[in-house]
Amino acid sequence: MQEDIRDLLKRVTTATVRSFSGEPEMMVNYSPGAASVSKSAVRLPMPSRGAISKGDLEKLRGTADAASLRLRFHDASLHRAKMPSDPNAKDVFELVEQARVESLGSRRMRGVEENLRGLLDTRCRENGWTNAENREDIPIAQGLALLVRERLSGRELPEAAAKAADLWRPFLEEHAQDALEELVKKADDQKAYGEAVYRFLEALELMDPPSGEEDQEEQSTEPEDGEGDDSPSDQDLESVGGGGEMSDDMDMPPSESDDMGPQEADSDEGEDSDEMQAGQGEESPAGPSKRPNWLDPSQAIQMDYKAYTEEFDEEIEADDLADEEELERLRRQLDMQLANLQGVVARIANRLQRRLMAQQQRSWDFDLEEGLLDCARLARIVANPTHSLSYKWEKETEFRDTVVSLLIDNSGSMRGRPITVAAISADILARTLERCGVKVEVLGFTTKAWKGGKSREKWMTEGKSPNPGRLNDLRHVVYKSADVPWRRAKNNMGLMLKEGLLKENIDGESLLWAYRRLMARPEDRKILMVISDGAPVDDSTLSTNPVSYLEAHLREVIDWMETKTPVQLTAIGIGHDVTRYYRQAVTLSDPEDLGGTILQNLADMFDAKLDSIHLRR
Repeated sequence: MQEDIRDLLKRVTTATVRSFSGEPEMMVNYSPGAASVSKSAVRLPMPSRGAISKGDLEKLRGTADAASLRLRFHDASLHRAKMPSDPNAKDVFELVEQARVESLGSRRMRGVEENLRGLLDTRCRENGWTNAENREDIPIAQGLALLVRERLSGRELPEAAAKAADLWRPFLEEHAQDALEELVKKADDQKAYGEAVYRFLEALELMDPPSGEEDQEEQSTEPEDGEGDDSPSDQDLESVGGGGEMSDDMDMPPSESDDMGPQEADSDEGEDSDEMQAGQGEESPAGPSKRPNWLDPSQAIQMDYKAYTEEFDEEIEADDLADEEELERLRRQLDMQLANLQGVVARIANRLQRRLMAQQQRSWDFDLEEGLLDCARLARIVANPTHSLSYKWEKETEFRDTVVSLLIDNSGSMRGRPITVAAISADILARTLERCGVKVEVLGFTTKAWKGGKSREKWMTEGKSPNPGRLNDLRHVVYKSADVPWRRAKNNMGLMLKEGLLKENIDGESLLWAYRRLMARPEDRKILMVISDGAPVDDSTLSTNPVSYLEAHLREVIDWMETKTPVQLTAIGIGHDVTRYYRQAVTLSDPEDLGGTILQNLADMFDAKLDSIHLRR
């Protein structure tokens, strides 16, 4: 019965999206997690299992309406041509454009307006903005976008959104009230509206005025051949739909492609989407100061690397690649293997746990003149009343909030004992770090097919152009996300043993994918650990490009990540030397040593960080 309701909901929503967007052939896919919209496909949130709650239904309706209006009233080429380069300005530019298209639909259809208001209110509450006390609690782009949305719609914002907007209202009224009124007048014309947004950003000092008429003319020019309609302008609706607050990844500036594509059959993934995600440090909550856009490797990576098409790429949850019965069977198979390694790895896991807990334990300064009354020393006053009262105060902990991402090579050469040990080690690592209060996610990377898959088929039918770039369909697997407890994800670890999963490996893009996920996290310290057994290999790509194409890209990504970003990168090679790529790396000849090496590596990284804190003090 539930399946029938789910199918009916998909059919009705798909018809609504196609009708509202004016695109009768639009592909509409459904999957858990983030929503996105591109030129030819829309991905909408749908729980993978279980009953559909009222909240799920409201989210689906609001997101579908936001996607439809984006397609109906938004010119992607014009938007790309006018996109500013500064991260803060880019954030505001993107969000106020979504506010424009949603206001156009809301004024025409009352039901759409109610769906978007409900979605906006839900997202603001999920982000905790009802508890915000000052504007530093609300990212500047989000606060300004809410104020623009309020003015364009002509209606008061929902309660949670109104509280967030009010914190930024004095700042906007002081700097850009006239520019805001101009936005309202130009809302029906995207080109004029984009130029008004530029003046809005200049008034807020989020971008510099153009140096002359030529600069302004260049900004208004349509994109050249290489950046035109063939490059879909995807938008992560988790960042803009319904007010810009729709997922854990919502605080990022627009950046590189998300490497997600429409899936085959029922995989329910949408086309490649520009990921709008960032760590909180990317925003400038107190004003328009500019900071590095850590998420954008295109500013630092000079190599002319490209993918022939990202149409068939996918990021997929592990439980979408196998049914529950198969996952349970694979988990039992993994548990049988786990028994053989449990002893040695468990001892090192306990050692790591003791180190981490020692860094987090509470410590106190005693015999102070003020603070909290030290009840343990009251007895000496009873024995000798001449003693004064003693106070204590808790020391500031030196343990920084941490997230660890374990990125595992799922290539065919890992088949057998290496992938089994990697799965076991990931399982133990997730349990150990969870007990210590450290978030951990487990990711895998491979391709959807051998020998190029649908990407190569498309290249062949389109004339076999020389040097096409990456020529295979990426598959990025999320075995466990950082916010999911181990008990809910433990069966997913067994999926690494699934026959037919392991194919080819394209490491450079996979590192960037894992990196973007890390940078979307709020934790202070971010650690990325890569487990691989050698260089990137994809026969389809290497047979049509220079032989060092994938390896050169990997080297440049690693160098950028190690020298230009706040992520701590380390690698473990199984049977192959990875120290020629990574500065901090270990090579193992025996896969049986993997579990202990992972935990020892992490323990050393935590200890090194703690030592550096002591040295600075």
